[in-house]
Amino acid sequence: MTSDKIFLLDFPDDIIKSWHQNGDKIVFTNGCFDLLHKGHIVYLEEAKSLGDKLIVGLNSDASVNRLKGNGRPIQKQDSRSVVLAALECVDLVILFEEDTPLNIILKAKPNILVKGGDYKLEDIVGYKEVKEMGGKTVCLSFLEGFSTSGIEKKILADNA
Repeated sequence: MTSDKIFLLDFPDDIIKSWHQNGDKIVFTNGCFDLLHKGHIVYLEEAKSLGDKLIVGLNSDASVNRLKGNGRPIQKQDSRSVVLAALECVDLVILFEEDTPLNIILKAKPNILVKGGDYKLEDIVGYKEVKEMGGKTVCLSFLEGFSTSGIEKKILADNA
């Protein structure tokens, strides 16, 4: 059930602990995922293919607003979390209020930390910590032509 995969206020210690005990390879990524599009889906499926379980850290509404500015998020955190959790490739969605997911990374202890784009590995939040825990960080490429900001601009231009 989708709602069983969403943790908005608490951390699923027991679930993640059991995954570690079972030897599951845990992959972690994070983002705003404001308007889910093909680029997100390809990225999340590729992230999941790197391991057994995929945890998505989801920026809260307040966090998205601080990062993206006024007018964002377009969709509230409850809607964004349900849409993400409905994806077969996503095993858990964990909401975070901070600007970065470092606290979740430290608690979840993923085997693989995944980000997209043009990041230098050393600049990715959690890179050093995951490496110290024996894990690795992987940068996945973005699918060109797909971005939430681009979709938002098109909608606004079409309605002008």
